[in-house]
Amino acid sequence: MTNKNASVQQSQPRPNIIYIMSDDHAIRALSAYNSDIAHLAPTPNLDRIAKNGARFDQSFVTNSLCGPSRAAMLTGKFGHKNGFNHNGQLFDGHQPTWPRLLKSHGYNTACIGKWHINLTPEGIDFDHWEILNDQGEYYNPDFITAQGVKREHGYTTELITQKSLRWLEEQKDSDEPFALLLHHKAPHRNWMPAPQHMKAFENTTFPVPDNYFDTYEGRAAAAMQTMTIYRDAQEGHDLKMTKGVGDTEWREDIWPFLLARLTPEQRKAWDEAYQDRNDWFNANEAGMTDKEIAIWKYQRYLQDYLATIISVDESVGEVLDYLEANNMADNTIVVYTSDQGFYMGEHGWFDKRFMYEESFRAPLLIQYPNKIKPGTVVDHMVQNIDYAPTFLEYAGVAVPSDIQGESMVPLLNGESPADWRQSLYYHFYEYPAMHDVTRHYGTRDSRYKLMHFYYDIDEWEFYDIDEDPTEMNNAINDPRYQQEIARLKAEITKLEIKYDVPPRSEWVNLPLEYKPAPTLQELFPHSYQVTSQ
Repeated sequence: MTNKNASVQQSQPRPNIIYIMSDDHAIRALSAYNSDIAHLAPTPNLDRIAKNGARFDQSFVTNSLCGPSRAAMLTGKFGHKNGFNHNGQLFDGHQPTWPRLLKSHGYNTACIGKWHINLTPEGIDFDHWEILNDQGEYYNPDFITAQGVKREHGYTTELITQKSLRWLEEQKDSDEPFALLLHHKAPHRNWMPAPQHMKAFENTTFPVPDNYFDTYEGRAAAAMQTMTIYRDAQEGHDLKMTKGVGDTEWREDIWPFLLARLTPEQRKAWDEAYQDRNDWFNANEAGMTDKEIAIWKYQRYLQDYLATIISVDESVGEVLDYLEANNMADNTIVVYTSDQGFYMGEHGWFDKRFMYEESFRAPLLIQYPNKIKPGTVVDHMVQNIDYAPTFLEYAGVAVPSDIQGESMVPLLNGESPADWRQSLYYHFYEYPAMHDVTRHYGTRDSRYKLMHFYYDIDEWEFYDIDEDPTEMNNAINDPRYQQEIARLKAEITKLEIKYDVPPRSEWVNLPLEYKPAPTLQELFPHSYQVTSQ
């Protein structure tokens, strides 16, 4: 593995980097991973990255939550080291991050799209940045820049793409390499597709996971959650269900301002796209069983979730086409990932947070034609703390000694380092909070997983992933596995030492601490304006 204290010797020119990240993109929703729905909802442009470069089949996060995951990717460190363990904290951009280090070594840098770990990227010192306000909205979003705040007309995924292509156009004749962080909001909740894709899957029936009606036997923490599609998804906000036949007003809506952002023309198109389906449901709901309603909600969720991904896939295609048309593809590293995985009905859920596979694993595709062999498949376990040292090594920049991740360059070269990690550490802190997923930490190796749920419960869970890939059978008390459980408990202790995790006595009952950011009005009191494009 890479010597973190040494500069990397690399021939010129240094590579450009385009780091594309979406929010909540499940591996099952990328056809490059050959899932059961790949033929129903293909992602041909994302698949181009895998075909041109590498697909990681064992890519994981340190904490399946937006803010902490983003902080880990930027710093190469776990949350307890970079200071960001849960949403609501503020990221310290003055600490070393890979974009900041690249800028200090001559890279032109930009961040366009979702930021979500502070109101602005203060401290990182991007040459250019245009970021969404907090989560951002799917339609007519507010963009924050160094000059102020502007509301722009259009669909957010498309606006982010247009802004990114304009910035790339400005870089193509530069003698300096560039690093662009292109961050999409989609497919984050509440899954509002672009106008041209609202009806993309209206006639598609997606397979229902075998454990959609999971009863959570032997899994106390799973039974506590409030992220079940058919019980907890908002019928209005999330599922776009209306109040009755002929109505266009949504049912219960926790964020009504999202529809209010639509122009009259956008709202007309929106209502027309959903009217027939909603009228059918409203006319038939009284005669449907609870199970039939639950499955109808699942289908609506997947139809919208996957329709938002179409625009992300199109965005990736536009970026790849631009690079190829301008002879920039060979020396540009293009990365596609998500801040974590997501549930698409497995265990009955939407959202993330748990250490179960669907949210613990994240997609990771990387192309770099000058260095990475097309069609490479990496089976080694990697984690999002590995991104920072990888980019730094490719750029010929010394990797700081306190970075906790490892460069993936050897893996991308087709090597199999003898000292590559054999286990992963995970820690989720955000509780009590939305969706009621209690705090937990754990480890996973190539076959087994051990988790400890704590704070207001004290429950251990153990899974043989080869025998139980959907993690339905908590085998913590199974006599056959007691030796493996003892081994993994010892492994957790080793990993906590390796990653300098504070003693459990310091965090086991630690309350969530928030540092409220200033409001946009406080930050830009005289510069808010509405624009049209």
